[in-house]
Amino acid sequence: MQISDSIDAGQLAEAFSVFNRASEELAGAYTSLQEQVVALTGELALANGKLKREYEEKAALTERLALLLDALPAGVAVLDNDGRVEQANPAAATILGADLEGRFWDQFAAGQLRATATPGEYELQHKLEVTAERRVAINETPLATRGGRIVLMHDISEAHSLKTRAARNERLAAMGEMTAGLAHQLRTPLAAALLYAGALEKASLSHAERARCSRKVIDRLQHLERLIRDMLTFARGEVTGGETMTVASLVTELQQCFEPLAQARNIALSFSDESAGGAVSGGRKALLGALTNLLDNGFDACGQDGRVELRVERRESTVRFHVSDNGRGMDLATQARLFEPFFTTRAEGTGLGLAIARGVARAQGGDIEVRSSPGAGASFCVSLPVAGLMAGGEE
Repeated sequence: MQISDSIDAGQLAEAFSVFNRASEELAGAYTSLQEQVVALTGELALANGKLKREYEEKAALTERLALLLDALPAGVAVLDNDGRVEQANPAAATILGADLEGRFWDQFAAGQLRATATPGEYELQHKLEVTAERRVAINETPLATRGGRIVLMHDISEAHSLKTRAARNERLAAMGEMTAGLAHQLRTPLAAALLYAGALEKASLSHAERARCSRKVIDRLQHLERLIRDMLTFARGEVTGGETMTVASLVTELQQCFEPLAQARNIALSFSDESAGGAVSGGRKALLGALTNLLDNGFDACGQDGRVELRVERRESTVRFHVSDNGRGMDLATQARLFEPFFTTRAEGTGLGLAIARGVARAQGGDIEVRSSPGAGASFCVSLPVAGLMAGGEE
């Protein structure tokens, strides 16, 4: 019994020793855990404070953005993936004369907006103000992160009106400066027509001479008619129509018109359409007239056995019509005055063709340039924006 009691006492002591060590380890672990809890509580408090500050800052930013959006003079509409207007500021409703929220933008635009000759600019077809036209510039930007689009619109009615009046005043000023030149332009063919008409009164005139004088009278009167028509076109400076036309159709029409003339005058005429199916918008008749004038000038410059080329290329959002010839070319002094009204180097020219061509190009958002040197031919480049449904949108 004494041995058993001794063993039990030893085991008990060992057990107490193990228990004490475990207690100490648990106490240390608990202390460490408390320290970690305190540290994590502090970090969580800091994180919560940071999140709270960020939330408050974002809430303040959202409020400022909302106030700014409401105060913007430009109209802003946010579209979802289906093209429905999720949000629109008050300026959008004021500019378009309708509440946009909940509507499908493409349907609204098709019914209310009419494209103009200038890409990205539209006229309201149904306006609140019936006494004045309203013109709107519209730009669409896709939202990469969440999908949908943002539509930005500006009321440019007043700016367009001022631009139109300024352009008209500029043309009228040019007309005033060229009054003396116009009088000379009119007097010369009119005097020739009167001279030939007077010859027709002679009873002794043979039948052949009478027919020749009649043709001369008609030629001079037709020259006067062209001069007056070009003068009126330049004075008005209007580009009628806002249709969208493919480059291929324009090239085909010009080709059908000029190929017989080239064959009759033994001129090597070539056409090249590298526009990749591009299209332009504006007045078809006005644009064809401008390109026709450039080709006519090329025919006149190179004469018999010459070479004239019309090449069309597309560079990003621009279509470029290049009209080149291998004719006599021009010096820098002539090029500097080339687009002046009534300035011409052709005996039968009115001096308004190139001025009108530049006006057509600029009215449709483009321009015209010339490159030439004496004896090395000339190259005219008409640049026009590619036609699209909306500025900044897909074609």
